[in-house]
Amino acid sequence: MGKEKLYKIGELAKLADVSSRTIDYYTKLNLIEPEKRSDTNYRLYSDETLTRLKRIESMKNEKYTLEEIKANLQQWSKVSPDDTVRDKLTSIQLHLEQLMKEAKELGPIIQQLKPNQMKKLSRILTQPTAACIEALIVLLGKNPFS
Repeated sequence: MGKEKLYKIGELAKLADVSSRTIDYYTKLNLIEPEKRSDTNYRLYSDETLTRLKRIESMKNEKYTLEEIKANLQQWSKVSPDDTVRDKLTSIQLHLEQLMKEAKELGPIIQQLKPNQMKKLSRILTQPTAACIEALIVLLGKNPFS
């Protein structure tokens, strides 16, 4: 098995397009952690850390607080060791959280809808929402139909 590439903090910062100070700060907050230390005591970070760092920056751009990001990353770590599934579920979770924020913003407008407008909106949203929920249940291995 080949050795995984490990990055010093400066290399990681350049790849993730953040400053070394940002990486220090995230390390201090336990959002990321070095894979190991070199013989000369440099912190060394893995590709997984790079992916995690990019996820943090993406969430920051979507206006998540560092506390929300930390909670999300903890959930992300628990989901599955399979990177593909974990990445997809994290992406879905981020999208759902963004949709929930947008839905809260639309709340006052929705409450002003007339009954027939509300009925039409409900019809439009119900089927795709149910399909998404079923897909997530199957993806998580909790198939209710088996």
